Amino acid sequence: MRCATLTAEQAHQQQFEELLERHRGIVFKVAGTYCRDPHERDDLAQEIAAQLWRAFSGFDDQRAFSTWMYRIALNTAISHLRDRTRRERHHEPLQEWHDLAAESGNPEDDARLRDLYRCIDRLDAFDRALLVLYLDERGQRDIAEILGISETNVATRIGRLKQRLRKEMER
Repeated sequence: MRCATLTAEQAHQQQFEELLERHRGIVFKVAGTYCRDPHERDDLAQEIAAQLWRAFSGFDDQRAFSTWMYRIALNTAISHLRDRTRRERHHEPLQEWHDLAAESGNPEDDARLRDLYRCIDRLDAFDRALLVLYLDERGQRDIAEILGISETNVATRIGRLKQRLRKEMER
């Protein structure tokens, strides 16, 4: 006969799994922003989940889980990008990112999507993080908390980022 009560450790793990499942879109969004290759994207998503589990004991449940999750996910992705950049200094990429872009069937839309990905790929890690949060319609207060900058700085950087992307997309 199985015991119906969970140990504290099992309850902790179950809470983590439920929260991770509920907010799993954040993991895939961040991984997809920092990796175009499907295998590398899957590896990054796994690493983000592992980092979330390692840090979960320090999660303050008085705060929003999604905000905490974004912070961990983006820090993991930025570290991954830095490591990849170091590796790529010595190796040429096997395949261009645009070979991985999904085809919509509309050549004009596909070209604009490739242009957008090209612009995103040229952003530094911090601006990518800012863009992910902005496109996810996070408030300036949340973005500031996740990235560790002031709300005023968030507004300024978003404005500059929009201008830069507009300019680059017009080329």
